Amino acid sequence: MQTSPAHAAHHNDREIETREEFDATVSARGTLAGYRVQGVDLTDRTRELLATDTSGAVFLGCLMRENAEAKIRADGALVFPPVPDLPFDPYRGHVYTPDELFASLGKGYEETPDALAYAWYQRTKADGDIYASMLRAVHDDSVSDALDELLNGARVVGVMGGHAMARGTQAYEGAARLGRALARAGFTVATGGGPGAMEAANLGAYAAPYDDAMLEDACRLVGKAPSFTPSITEWARCAFEVRARWPKGNASVGIPTWFYGHEPPNAFASHIAKYFANATREDGLLARSNAGVVFLPGAAGTVQEIFDNATPNYYESRGEPTPMVLVDRAHWTERLPAWPLLRSLARERSMESRIALVDHVEEAPEALARLGC
Repeated sequence: MQTSPAHAAHHNDREIETREEFDATVSARGTLAGYRVQGVDLTDRTRELLATDTSGAVFLGCLMRENAEAKIRADGALVFPPVPDLPFDPYRGHVYTPDELFASLGKGYEETPDALAYAWYQRTKADGDIYASMLRAVHDDSVSDALDELLNGARVVGVMGGHAMARGTQAYEGAARLGRALARAGFTVATGGGPGAMEAANLGAYAAPYDDAMLEDACRLVGKAPSFTPSITEWARCAFEVRARWPKGNASVGIPTWFYGHEPPNAFASHIAKYFANATREDGLLARSNAGVVFLPGAAGTVQEIFDNATPNYYESRGEPTPMVLVDRAHWTERLPAWPLLRSLARERSMESRIALVDHVEEAPEALARLGC
């Protein structure tokens, strides 16, 4: 069973993101000179810090004792201390997990780290404070770095679609079957990380190791709370109930944003790269979907994603165009006629052979394969 979305998740060999990596580096190399140590609690590694060369090193948000900090500053290392009273770590070395973002859900969603980070963002986003905007930027850059490390070597298919798709509907179950089919085909499923079609695709990927009856049962269980309104708490609890019943799910990725913080992240994406800046999140999600993107029916946000993805394919700014599959002919030709415009843009360009429109979600995996995945 696939437990990580990447076949090989490497990071820069000068980066240290855990105490285990810290100990191994000190033991094997005998020096920390030039290393970047990111978000590691070093309060009980004072002896090692005092005895090890740290010249040219950078310590980002690492807890440490005063004498250790004084010594490494004297070595010429840069120390960016932890920021007090923040509901998030701007220097984090890894993407989030559902358990991390939904910690304290038993007290209600309002008490979770996800909700507290959104509340902080709401308080600071419009005040023009350079300090707050810097913290958001540092956080988002750290998340991007962690996401790149996570997805190194993975074949990623993005699944885009509206947040309004309700649990318990045929559309939701179809999106879940799509996510399962993609995961079973060896792809890493990546979504916008929110509710609706995004959650359904992550749930389907989660269900990939289990028999088909499991997904039917899971869809029925989450259907007890069809939407994240009026209660995010109940909506999230249903998802964690599914995860508790079937704990060995397949990995997938969600890339949500606190810009739309009234929409919670979904609990079926095992790895959650959550951003403050929506533009960074949107571009990053599409750019990392290196094996193609499936667009399920959606509204303005999904239309924007279609053409955000079409533009680099049109100009080949990211290299060879990646496949684009639009699902639901009536939706994309009549209700929101994005397909005719996309087809006109693609005419006589290399992307022309990389776009497809299908009637049903079950046709999407075959269409991706036909387009060159």
